[in-house]
Amino acid sequence: MDSKKLALLCRELADNKKAEDVVVLDVRKLSSVTDFFVIASGTSEPHLRAIENEVLDELQKQHGIKPQYKDGSAQTNWVVADFFDVIIHLMKPEVRQRYDLEGLWGDAPRIARPRRRKAAAAGDTAEA
Repeated sequence: MDSKKLALLCRELADNKKAEDVVVLDVRKLSSVTDFFVIASGTSEPHLRAIENEVLDELQKQHGIKPQYKDGSAQTNWVVADFFDVIIHLMKPEVRQRYDLEGLWGDAPRIARPRRRKAAAAGDTAEA
């Protein structure tokens, strides 16, 4: 699976568990370490754990993909899973705000979500 597809699948899996503010950053032109960051917030320790389990378990079940490295836990409020070309950061909002990865990688383009048909039909131009 190519890195962009993997990043978008990670976003979709995080969305399955109602992760908040899920962002995919394309850092291919800015980093030699990885291609994409997927950053998402969970509102509590159980919510972070649910998001982490959904992403990691489903990637393993559906595609046989495991992270090369994983650090942190829901208990520490920040989980990082490194799939080499995609690095996933799951954080509580206050941790995310403190470390501001989106700000540090502010030159990285964000991969937009496809528009939902209802929103587009209603004239809503905001990203869905």
